[in-house]
Amino acid sequence: MTYASLGARTARLGLTTRRRLLCALAATGGLAASAGPGLLAEPGGGRRAVAPLPGGTSRAAPPGARRRAARPDRAKAQEVRAEFGHAWAGYKRFAWGHDEVLPVSGRHREFFAKDHPVGLSIVEAVDTLHLMELDDEVDRCVDWIKDHLDFDVNADFQVFESIIRLVGGLLSAYLATGEKELLSRCTDLADRLLPAFTASPTGMPYRYVNLRTGQVRGATLPLAEIGTNVLEFGALSRLTGDSRYRRAAEAALRAVVERRSSAGLLATRMNVETGRWADRESVAVNPPADSFYEYLWGAWVMFGDEECRDWFRMFAAAMRRHQAERVDGRLWFKHVDFVTGELVSRRASALSVAVLPVGGDNELAADHYRSWTAVLDKYEVVPEEIDYGRGLKVLSPRNDLRPEYANCAFQMYWQTGDPYYRTTAWRYFQNLKRHHRVPGGYTVLTDVTRRPMAKGDHCPAYVFAENFKWLYLTFADAPRFDYERGWLSTEGKVLDGFRDA
Repeated sequence: MTYASLGARTARLGLTTRRRLLCALAATGGLAASAGPGLLAEPGGGRRAVAPLPGGTSRAAPPGARRRAARPDRAKAQEVRAEFGHAWAGYKRFAWGHDEVLPVSGRHREFFAKDHPVGLSIVEAVDTLHLMELDDEVDRCVDWIKDHLDFDVNADFQVFESIIRLVGGLLSAYLATGEKELLSRCTDLADRLLPAFTASPTGMPYRYVNLRTGQVRGATLPLAEIGTNVLEFGALSRLTGDSRYRRAAEAALRAVVERRSSAGLLATRMNVETGRWADRESVAVNPPADSFYEYLWGAWVMFGDEECRDWFRMFAAAMRRHQAERVDGRLWFKHVDFVTGELVSRRASALSVAVLPVGGDNELAADHYRSWTAVLDKYEVVPEEIDYGRGLKVLSPRNDLRPEYANCAFQMYWQTGDPYYRTTAWRYFQNLKRHHRVPGGYTVLTDVTRRPMAKGDHCPAYVFAENFKWLYLTFADAPRFDYERGWLSTEGKVLDGFRDA
């Protein structure tokens, strides 16, 4: 779940998760959260997965009943896997080693810095390839990372996107494969990102840091970018024994929480140098605040952090009290003044659906999921933004291949066992194929209200981390994933729960 094509998320951007308040309030981000002919061979072979993360406190009890499918739908899982292969083939053909593919024109582009590719799509894809048992492709990616990935770049990288996508991707790839060089590259990048935190007077990170010089800039940034880092940095601290990463992330969270209003709400944008809010609008589960709340619950589940658990519950209660409302029988979360609670707008982003399933309130998450299913039913592909107060009116007609609806469907299915979530996830997938598929892979849409839908020319790297992974895990009984204890980041990176196949 990233912010690249949202004004406030101008960076899953995507880990994405990503890597989801309604999906978080109901299940917070977790469970229970050139193509060769051999690319789509039947699963087989085995890679060694790293053992569960060592040390730390015991894991929290799961937020809801986490199940395994009694009867995996292998045919649907294989169809999802084949479509991932089609998208991956386009990337390999047109953009190998570059950050993102432009599948219509057959070109490529870089995400973080012009002329400085970091193989973003490769890093994003490794754990998906591993879960789908495409081991030759995993080896190809790992070899590229070892031979070519270098973070000694004299360019400003966005901290939030670097953490959820590159740090998270390298962590998950290491946990999946046991390749120590992946952890070494991950640690090198994290060290280069730390000045964004340590140079800040408040401990909340600057938006950009030069990876070579450590120079920082960008003092005003949205809530999600300030607080979506404790899972990746916490996991890295646990693996390396170096507490600096987790301490930096926790300090940033605490600095935000201390600045909540008397209503228990947070605004959206903060100046990290002065510690003052730059606006007064609380957007609840919508971006660019969404994953901030998701990671509070994730810190409880992954690290047993009771303080983060209590913060999540406090904010969830405030959002229920001041922002939850029903329009035409559907549950939504309005934007309000974070001090007075007065209505600001009824805009809703497609990214919001994946937050609530993290906190154990399945009823609330289910209600919000059904609201977005109504949007899916109306437009076939979910637009980026709607006004739910005006009959689901489209405000932004784009669809940037957002994975959040599939993310929420997966989480809700594995928590409840209700086949409704598989049915709706399959509808999402069929519409994905019908409207986004092109000969060179998958591409974004510029207008979902037109017929045929207008296509753009861009496949975001988070597609390889999220969309197909969420769908595959929904229909497969993936032997390399522990559905009982698995935990995925906001960018869809498996940070806990790999099994030795």
